[in-house]
Amino acid sequence: MAVFIPEDKISEIKNAADIVDIVSEAVLLKKAGKNHLGLCPFHSEKTPSFTVSPDKQIFYCFGCGTGGNVFSFLMKQEGLSFPEAVRVLGKRYGIDIPERPLSPEQKRKISERESLFDINRRAMEFYHQTLKDSGAAQVARSYLEKRGISQKTIDNFKLGYAREGWNHLLNFFLKKRISPMLLERSGLILPKKNKSGYYDRFRNRILFPIFDASMQVVGFGGRVLDDSLPKYLNSPETLIYNKRRSLYGIHRAKEKCRSAGSVFIVEGYLDVLALHQHGIENSVATLGTALTPDHVRFLTRFAGSMVLVYDSDDAGIRSAKRCIDTFWKEHVDFRRQDVYREENADTHILVLPAGHDPDSYMFEKGPESFLEAAVSAPGIITFLMNCAIDKHGLSTEGKVSIIKEMQAPLAAINDRVAQGLYIQKLAERLGIAENAILERISQVSAQITERGFAYDGPPAYPDPANRSGDGPVSEGRQAQMVAIGNRFERQIIAMMLQFPDIVPEVDKLDALDYFDNEILKKIGETILASNLTSADRVSELMSRVDSQQKQTLIASLAMEDESWNMKGCLQLLGKFVENGQKLRHSGALEEQIRAAEKSNDHDLLIKLLNQKQKMAERSEKQKMAILNEK
Repeated sequence: MAVFIPEDKISEIKNAADIVDIVSEAVLLKKAGKNHLGLCPFHSEKTPSFTVSPDKQIFYCFGCGTGGNVFSFLMKQEGLSFPEAVRVLGKRYGIDIPERPLSPEQKRKISERESLFDINRRAMEFYHQTLKDSGAAQVARSYLEKRGISQKTIDNFKLGYAREGWNHLLNFFLKKRISPMLLERSGLILPKKNKSGYYDRFRNRILFPIFDASMQVVGFGGRVLDDSLPKYLNSPETLIYNKRRSLYGIHRAKEKCRSAGSVFIVEGYLDVLALHQHGIENSVATLGTALTPDHVRFLTRFAGSMVLVYDSDDAGIRSAKRCIDTFWKEHVDFRRQDVYREENADTHILVLPAGHDPDSYMFEKGPESFLEAAVSAPGIITFLMNCAIDKHGLSTEGKVSIIKEMQAPLAAINDRVAQGLYIQKLAERLGIAENAILERISQVSAQITERGFAYDGPPAYPDPANRSGDGPVSEGRQAQMVAIGNRFERQIIAMMLQFPDIVPEVDKLDALDYFDNEILKKIGETILASNLTSADRVSELMSRVDSQQKQTLIASLAMEDESWNMKGCLQLLGKFVENGQKLRHSGALEEQIRAAEKSNDHDLLIKLLNQKQKMAERSEKQKMAILNEK
């Protein structure tokens, strides 16, 4: 049922709801100062790091980096959409949500969606019954038996069979007086080229119904029983089926993902069946597409840790690498991996031995071997190192190429301790000095944007080197933050969230103009535009941003335990703006130097280089003065 919820009702429900009460139903919370602390429900942990702020009406886990407001919690905990979460809370607090009258077009779309769901359900039952009872389906039953697929698995996943022939399904629906035009919109039939009728899309194929998380059939995948092409044929995208958002097996996997805190992501229907049949039920597959941002956002509702499972061939390695950027952009933060304890990472890449896919591996080696391999699977940074070394080798030229390939992912690691450990690890494997790698990384750090290895999200764990406890921000700490770039920007956003008095000063100094990170800049602009002064302003801000990434980032920054005063904040802002102006001047100077080199103007080039050297000397003196004051 489509319900359009007025903004004032959303605000009313949010103001009525107490996040501590809601979270307490799923998490045992204990008072810890002004906040509440408990074990995170979204990842496995022994030491509580899940923090709930009654003042700000937000939650944040310092272990897995998940955060948000009361709506976000319900969405992730229960696997709800935003409107569903609003309705649940509205009912709980006795707030009626009026339904606005639907337009004729809205009514038509809702009616068509319901019709398509019904058609797909009937088609699933037709194909499933054909597989079970039809003599013509013996070839399909034999094939599944040969692949080790049990009858229980066939029934659980409602596998079916489309017989040889052009109109078996079409005739089935015509007898039930279903419009061929509606069937065409479902993707189950196709029009003949001469427009004289229709024919079935799926013929002589085993069919895999594709369910959404609500157990509704949104489409089908069909596999041939021989070597004919295409090997797999999927439903086209329809009003109810979008392959970039759909995952095979999610209807049976979601609860297991939630209880295990993890999910295995494979590439094929039979891979999912094999894993589920062997007890590894927290498994899903993408549908003819690489892992997408929509997939990642959806899976984070159910699991905090993800294991990508790929074949060891070139295609499998390429697929794994493509997914890494998606994880990065969608804030599945692999940068918090401990180089020595990568089992704590959010994301692992499991590359199976040559000649194996999950299906064959499971039946040959068994689930215990698979799970052991998953436990020892590398985190993403180590995976990238392994790939680069395998690709380029350890010749002198190979080492240069490896460093070039690794500099972007290493530069994007926020945690300086973790980054240093990875640099050390790479240096040891290459047999070169750490400084050589560090120098290359520093060259690209300033160039990282939110594209690719770009998203500079919140630190997952409290960083002792970046926390002051009590008192104003020190000059020494300012120097540290200047040196590490975007942490300085995060600190300014944290100030704006926790110390509203500084917001007008940020606006007056145009500090956001000097931000490199576009996500942080957008959050800052939202704060400036909001003019919010209530106690739960942070929770309200979360409702005004356009992505889960930004909600999580706001939560992490708002939760940082700082004591602010106007003097310290102004010092921090001043240093940031000053540094930004210098960088702009430095950039302009670099452009002038390149132009002089290109025009062979040696006199001008010498003059500009001397100017650059003097700037560097002044900067170094200022930095040392600040550090000495610390």
